[in-house]
Amino acid sequence: MSTAIDPAARQRRLIRLVWLSIGAAILTIALKTGAWAITGSVGLLSDAAESVVNLVAASFALVIVHWADRPPDEEHAYGHEKADYLSAGLEGGLILIAAVTIGVAAVGRLIDPQPLESVGIGLAVSGVATIVNLLVARVLIRTGMEYRSLTVEADGRHLMTDVWTSIGVVIGVAAVALSGFERLDPIIALLVAANIIRVGWSLVRGAFGGLMDRALEPGELAEIQRVLDRFEGDEVQFHALRTRRAGRRAFVTVHVLVPGTWSVQAGHDLVEQVEAELRAVAEPTTVFTHLEPIEDPASFEDVALDREQAG
Repeated sequence: MSTAIDPAARQRRLIRLVWLSIGAAILTIALKTGAWAITGSVGLLSDAAESVVNLVAASFALVIVHWADRPPDEEHAYGHEKADYLSAGLEGGLILIAAVTIGVAAVGRLIDPQPLESVGIGLAVSGVATIVNLLVARVLIRTGMEYRSLTVEADGRHLMTDVWTSIGVVIGVAAVALSGFERLDPIIALLVAANIIRVGWSLVRGAFGGLMDRALEPGELAEIQRVLDRFEGDEVQFHALRTRRAGRRAFVTVHVLVPGTWSVQAGHDLVEQVEAELRAVAEPTTVFTHLEPIEDPASFEDVALDREQAG
């Protein structure tokens, strides 16, 4: 069960975090580009390229955080929360582009390897950038999950991937300096590119799933079913349960079958209780119920999405 969060306070907190991410991206770009300039390592260049993606993605996320929290209006009666998926999808696409750029640079260096210079200083500078990303990523992921902001959580997970990528690059460049095997540097860059592709595809797939109205997570569905089971009995049944998520907001629809002899007030009181408990499963949740007489065969002909497809 989640607790209610004041929308205005939530938005202020998320905006501050996105600005923190933008600042971290600018700082790490400067540090990693400096490390590349010092050493000439294409592995460190690939790491700097991913930080450029971080900056672009964080800048777009700032727009999305403002947009996604706008209240419903006449044109968007269900709110603007799906804007979160635009941010995640764009970030994933930019990551894939960065991976291709890194791969091209790495192949060129694999064909024509170059010696590395001033490795110690370069790795120290890159290490500082990695620590900055680690601290910011942990805050973004934790707060994004707490506030159900896919935009902020995706930004944090991207930064965390950048952290692991940077660690791999640092270890690899150090290995090149120790072994003298210059082609190890572009090989590491290609491995970095492969990892970036994995993360980028994961974000694109998640955004696509959200835009396609994927159902809630299994844990949430199980909790919803437990709520319905508490009310179900000889006189009360449920069917046509459907769920979806739009950014942080969950949507639940379900048909409630009760005896036709019940009064309108009795049926209304029941669905009020059901809706209240369903809303508490994953706040914010919008619940739609449809009351039907359990004795009427027509009540069982609208289980499918389109009535004419039922049966």
